[in-house]
Amino acid sequence: MKVLIVNKFLHPNGGSETYIFEVGKQLQKMGHQVEYFGMEHEGRVVSNRLDCYTGNMDFHTGKLQKLRYPFQILYSTEAAKKIRKVLDDLQPDVVHVNNFNFQLTPSILYAIRKYEKQTGRTVRIVYTAHDSQLVCPNHLMQRPSGELCQECLGQKQWNCTKHKCIHNSRVKSLLGSVEAKIYQHNHAYRMFDTVICPSHFLEEVLKTNPDLDGKTVTMHNFLPEQELCPVKKKDYVLYFGRFSEEKGIKTLLKTCEKLNDITFVFAGKGPLENEVNQLRNVKNIGFTNGEKLYRTIAAAKFVVFPSEWYENCPFSVIEAQYYGTPVIASRIGGTVELIKEGMTGEFFEPGNQKELEEKIRNLWGDSERLEEYTRNCKETDFLNLDKYCEKLLQIYGGLKA
Repeated sequence: MKVLIVNKFLHPNGGSETYIFEVGKQLQKMGHQVEYFGMEHEGRVVSNRLDCYTGNMDFHTGKLQKLRYPFQILYSTEAAKKIRKVLDDLQPDVVHVNNFNFQLTPSILYAIRKYEKQTGRTVRIVYTAHDSQLVCPNHLMQRPSGELCQECLGQKQWNCTKHKCIHNSRVKSLLGSVEAKIYQHNHAYRMFDTVICPSHFLEEVLKTNPDLDGKTVTMHNFLPEQELCPVKKKDYVLYFGRFSEEKGIKTLLKTCEKLNDITFVFAGKGPLENEVNQLRNVKNIGFTNGEKLYRTIAAAKFVVFPSEWYENCPFSVIEAQYYGTPVIASRIGGTVELIKEGMTGEFFEPGNQKELEEKIRNLWGDSERLEEYTRNCKETDFLNLDKYCEKLLQIYGGLKA
């Protein structure tokens, strides 16, 4: 099978890029031809045979003030022309679309269907939703103040402008609302054959868009294959991930300050790094991956995941349990689907510092319960990459996974 994977970033940038790289490698191992399309970047690590990509475009910069920029984020003629060249060369059976809004734009969907009509070939368009962009213009369902929000659901995207949800900018938020309304009016998202949702939570959110009716399927994220060596538990609680406010770092740091007799290890980086480094009982080991990260997770008594925004299907919650480490997590979004409460971990209400403090204190002091949770974690059954791609190939072929 010939597969074209589309994502605006083709360099390591976050969870969606990890996803496309791992899926692409596994599909190639299974004997399928895989190429990629997205933006050019000096750090690009995947390619297509023509070396054909769009120019790099950053929605976070002042480029928005240029006259052409608002039109480019609504419809990219460059993306449409260049993906057509790749389509003509590869002649794919499936185009697997990932993050595309603002930079590539839904222009690529029209280009694929136009190619299909002009060549007489059948091309399935499969989309993996890494966030809520099809129903929420700022993708996060969260206002700049940090307040969670679902006002745009049900095709009410003008609320994005009302609350200045995109970078707290009225102009950028207006463009986001206009983009959403244009593609709602044109029914652009009907062109997807299947929409893969990494959580039931996100699937229910996306179902509020009638153009996705009957097209959604939930498939939780996979774990990359890794040989697991025995690791002895040590006396610390772990947080690993981004040091940012929406991840609940401020709430967690207040908790750490109260629990000054407990050692916390933080592994990651982000805008709140200075705050992380100020507490005596917090050891910041910086961004960590590979074998070192595995050993850091496996040796922890338990992991804390205090996120305060609608997480989709966080890899870190899956990884922790797979490596035999229980999780205390905020009860929000798709995270709720990944932990068996009272068996592999526990929940607290997002932002509730007092409840989080109580949960950590009680679990830290209950060795019997910790041992039980740890045993249960080792028996969890998450999809590995091989099984995930087998299900993915069923979807590529037009079947429900």
